[in-house]
Amino acid sequence: MKALSIAAVVCLGLIAGIFFAFTTSVLPGLHATDDATFVTAMRHLNAAIENGLFLLVFAGALLFPAVLAGLLARAGRPFAWVAAAAGLYLVVLVLTMVVEVPLNDRLADAAVSRADFESVWVPVNDLRTVLSTLALACLGRGMVAGWTR
Repeated sequence: MKALSIAAVVCLGLIAGIFFAFTTSVLPGLHATDDATFVTAMRHLNAAIENGLFLLVFAGALLFPAVLAGLLARAGRPFAWVAAAAGLYLVVLVLTMVVEVPLNDRLADAAVSRADFESVWVPVNDLRTVLSTLALACLGRGMVAGWTR
């Protein structure tokens, strides 16, 4: 279970960090650019992030906490915080698949303006930052509860 705990923390930490980096630096930096630069940069970022390593971490951030919560529950150990982490991150995945990815696709096809893209994508990314950070905090709290029992 310790290896699974470590994998869960690493994946959620990396994901929360990526969203945090976008919220605090990438998106404000791009906001200051002209429309063509913004659109070109976002297209390249969206294409680059679609790789096996990112997808492994992106999926692992849900899979590892969910499996860990199930194992903890079966062992009669505290699991609610770990389950909460998985639930919060599930919301992040839904937001990504329902809002962000379709917007990325529309931007790639030039079917959305920068203003329409940015006005939705940025606040949703901010929400993903908050939710994934809360998920990481819940996971940490759950691990402490499980280790100190």
